[in-house]
Amino acid sequence: MPVWRVEIKEKSGAFDAIGAGIKKDIQDLGILSVDEVYFVQVYYLEGEIKEGELGKICSQLLVDNITQTFSWDGQAKVPAGFKGIEVAYNPGVMDPVEESVLKGVKDLGINGIRSVRTAKLYLLKGDISQEQLNKITEKLLYNRLIQHIVLPKKSLPHYREDNSSFRLVTLDILGAGEKKLLQISSQGQLFLSLDEMLRIKSYFRKLGRNPTDCELETIAQTWSEHCMHKTFRGRIDYTEILGPQRKRQLKINNLLKSTIMKVTTQLNKPWCVSVFHDNSGIIRFDQRYNVCFKVETHNHPSALEPFGGANTGVGGVIRDILGTGMAAKPIFNTDIFCFAPLDYPFSRLPKGVLHPKRIMKGVVSGVRDYGNKVGIPTVNGAVLFHPGFIGNPLVYCGTAGIIPRNRCFKKV
Repeated sequence: MPVWRVEIKEKSGAFDAIGAGIKKDIQDLGILSVDEVYFVQVYYLEGEIKEGELGKICSQLLVDNITQTFSWDGQAKVPAGFKGIEVAYNPGVMDPVEESVLKGVKDLGINGIRSVRTAKLYLLKGDISQEQLNKITEKLLYNRLIQHIVLPKKSLPHYREDNSSFRLVTLDILGAGEKKLLQISSQGQLFLSLDEMLRIKSYFRKLGRNPTDCELETIAQTWSEHCMHKTFRGRIDYTEILGPQRKRQLKINNLLKSTIMKVTTQLNKPWCVSVFHDNSGIIRFDQRYNVCFKVETHNHPSALEPFGGANTGVGGVIRDILGTGMAAKPIFNTDIFCFAPLDYPFSRLPKGVLHPKRIMKGVVSGVRDYGNKVGIPTVNGAVLFHPGFIGNPLVYCGTAGIIPRNRCFKKV
């Protein structure tokens, strides 16, 4: 099936904001020999369509006709004197633009497009060594966790193969000892402890069979820190410093229950309608409505992939408002971000850590993107900068909603 490659770029004379931003970031790296940077948005459209239909898709859906121009060809167009770096998502990584483009194409009455993938082409002009180009690419242009560099004259390895087949994988945990159980957890990136693996083994022994890889992955997801909040629920040995020579040893059994939940229960305020019970907390508002509120963190996901981490963070709290009671209505978003200083020296970055400026840009874009697409505004927020957040930013995403007073509790 044919794949159409569409390039969209700013018209001559129009300001290329993305290119200008990348050029400034390159200068912050200490590389001053880059004279010009331009950004090109690339779409790969797979399907049986005519050129007239492709032109309609480009002009009515993909391009801003006032400031942008489009073209289609089989290869990247790199002008003479420029170096081109094309970045695309890895196979298996969701392309957030694909679904919206497919819907837009169908809304235009065109049904021949099978799949859509995107890429970003950066054009750099100047006296740039290969070492400098590698540094720019690694530090600024792509995240190897989710993206790859598209090699010249190579097709993107994105498109589905019709000859794929299902293969059932069963893992032998019933016959595995403790060392092997930990190996299964490690190799499968399940991050399950020995105690957890032993409990899973005991459960499947009762069933009289071994689990599939999908079943193990499902349990690992359910028992993950993200879903189970093991730190909040766990037992913590804590040393409190009371003075130069004074310490106090504390044992905390379930941090969440012994602090926030405990105080809320003791205060027992009448305006607390539902707390620590549903997908979000509910408090009294007026005679017709109550207000519900939910906040969660997406810290480490945002450290690894800032846009996606923050994007799914705000998406999760919007979902939780919708899932409160008999469906609340989200009305606004809020957030608090903590990053390392934006002028943090690249030379001091720990290996594998993204620069805080890159993290901040991705996080802000991720929150803005999700809220804008569903029409829920971000009405306030806060940002703090401190070197302690160099390895892991703090990304709080919150959503508030309203719900009729008679719909605050689920009914069967």
